[in-house]
Amino acid sequence: MPETEVLLQLHGRLTPPLCRARLLAAARACATAAQRWSRPQHPWRTLTIHLLHDPLSARVNADILGHEGPTDVITQAYDPLPGEPPGLLGELYVNLDVALRTSQRLRTTTFEQEVVLYIAHGCDHLCGSDDATPPLRAAMRRRDLRWMRAALKAQ
Repeated sequence: MPETEVLLQLHGRLTPPLCRARLLAAARACATAAQRWSRPQHPWRTLTIHLLHDPLSARVNADILGHEGPTDVITQAYDPLPGEPPGLLGELYVNLDVALRTSQRLRTTTFEQEVVLYIAHGCDHLCGSDDATPPLRAAMRRRDLRWMRAALKAQ
């Protein structure tokens, strides 16, 4: 399976202690795990991760999903245009402010782990997973945590 190109785009500031290189490596690991799990017909081509803060997250959430307020992660998948090579084009909009608040409130994950967990969750959605019911949500949570731990352990 060819490696997915992973791009990080920062909108605002990269909140310490996050490290761009570690996030890129973790995102690649999550994308690879998701692809192996789902065995897609066509490999992913590009995964773009937008790191946002609350104000821009709220705007993206309203524009894309029609929801009010900031959220943790928003996932978008695009098919290639005619004439382009096959492969999924995915975008994740990850909210750093929500990750920081959640890690401080729950104290079960660090800030970095929470950000990578959102990336894993977004990759899970890119594979077509749904979390609309409690059993589906529980299955996704188990995968997301496994992928997050493996991604950070490999570094």
